[in-house]
Amino acid sequence: MGTAVIVVLAAGLGTRVGADGNKAYLPLAGRSMLAWSLATPAALPEVARTVLVYRRGERDVASATVERELKDTAVELVEGGDTRHGSELNVLRHLAPDIEAGAVDVVGIHDAARPLARPDMFTTAISLARSHGGALPALPIGQLATVDGPGLRSVAPMGRLVRVQTPQAFRARELLQAYRCAEHDGFEGTDTSSCVAHYTDIEVQTFPGCATNLKVTYARDLDVAERLLSDRDPAAAR
Repeated sequence: MGTAVIVVLAAGLGTRVGADGNKAYLPLAGRSMLAWSLATPAALPEVARTVLVYRRGERDVASATVERELKDTAVELVEGGDTRHGSELNVLRHLAPDIEAGAVDVVGIHDAARPLARPDMFTTAISLARSHGGALPALPIGQLATVDGPGLRSVAPMGRLVRVQTPQAFRARELLQAYRCAEHDGFEGTDTSSCVAHYTDIEVQTFPGCATNLKVTYARDLDVAERLLSDRDPAAAR
């Protein structure tokens, strides 16, 4: 069995949250959002390597942030692409020699904008990826409605609808092959699991997500994340 690698994506913008630049570097409870998202998986014995995917042109700020806020943590840096899919392809190219050699058997993908993911979410995703091929956390969706003229009409969903979160994890060989096929075809998925589903027969398992594992998207999300992180780690907040 090889080792697990967790990839943290931080190559986006912060337009909806109101940030002038990359929202991953916004401060939350004593450290950057990015540092929170990296620190949790990096501390797990199940995770052998942690990789940060930074936005093009931000290598210096990414390196400085890691060195300042995660002094004793080994974090590899990989330049991101123009899209989420492009960033994932870049990091898989970086990992390809070790994946092909069997040194890496699971790759997990996590959003820097989800600083509150619990340690057990990473360990569960890794374990299920090894046994089934892929795994992701999900929360059920309820109270759906359709627009009917000037009003709304409640509907019962066909099947079970869920909201997907990260971290997601997949067997590395199949994940790499899927992204190579996608590159050949010009296909771009909405997230990692959509590309895997399109090009492989992997059985992607869901496991219970967490309501507090919010994705910081809007300005109000910063206040919620700040409070939750402060409650979880008072020492860091001080």
